[in-house]
Amino acid sequence: MIVARTINEIRQSVGAARAQGKTVGLVPTMGALHAGHVSLIRAAKAAGDFVVVSIFVNPTQFGPNEDYAKYPRTEQADLEACRAAGADAVFIPSVEEMYPIASQTEVTVKGIAAVLCGASRPGHFAGVATVVAKLFNIVAPDRAFFGAKDFQQTIVVRRMVADLNFPVQIVVCPTVREADGLAMSSRNRYLNASQRQQAPALYGALKLAGEMIRRGGVASQAVLAAMREHLAGRAPEGVIDYLAIVDPQDLTDVAIAERPVLVAMAVKFGPTRLIDNALVE
Repeated sequence: MIVARTINEIRQSVGAARAQGKTVGLVPTMGALHAGHVSLIRAAKAAGDFVVVSIFVNPTQFGPNEDYAKYPRTEQADLEACRAAGADAVFIPSVEEMYPIASQTEVTVKGIAAVLCGASRPGHFAGVATVVAKLFNIVAPDRAFFGAKDFQQTIVVRRMVADLNFPVQIVVCPTVREADGLAMSSRNRYLNASQRQQAPALYGALKLAGEMIRRGGVASQAVLAAMREHLAGRAPEGVIDYLAIVDPQDLTDVAIAERPVLVAMAVKFGPTRLIDNALVE
């Protein structure tokens, strides 16, 4: 497995793979890899790609009061996970390598990036779109693999790819969960014992919403009220950032779910912000 720390090194590795007729798959990550990331690497490998995993904690997608400095960095464990999952190359650039000069350019996706997490984290998706655009230009993958837990991110990236004509297929893989339903996240390690015990209530609230929606004819406001009641009873330390029932294409609110919808949420336990979602037919 190749470990590249500069843009030139990873481009050389990808170029050598392409010279052998291989397609290229990219799994963009911020490290602190868990089973969810591993599932993306394996999906890329199953597609027959030369698999590049990027590990870069991107400062431009963190707000001034967010956890950039404390975000977990576990390089050796991450490299072992990549090797075991079948990655062919790992790209681990420094901040100076990715942003060698004060950047005056960013990629901003309007509309769908301004709601849900975008409303709570101004500038977040501009940071995401910009770094993903840079990675696409650096690695030039045929496919890029993302997890459905970050559903809004996948919508933003898909729109950027369409609008800017990137020749990249976006592959979205299912959310991987702990045995108790909690969506796997690098931030789960921040939860204390009490918070960790309460955190599966997020998945419980999503399941409750799905049951109500599938019965038909239930107003979204009633579903959201039931979710709030569920969280209040089972996760009293959780502070709701948002609960929403939206169209999965454009993230606009849906009053009554008469077609497939996305149920999405963000809940904070102390400084730790967890997100989760479910597509409901």
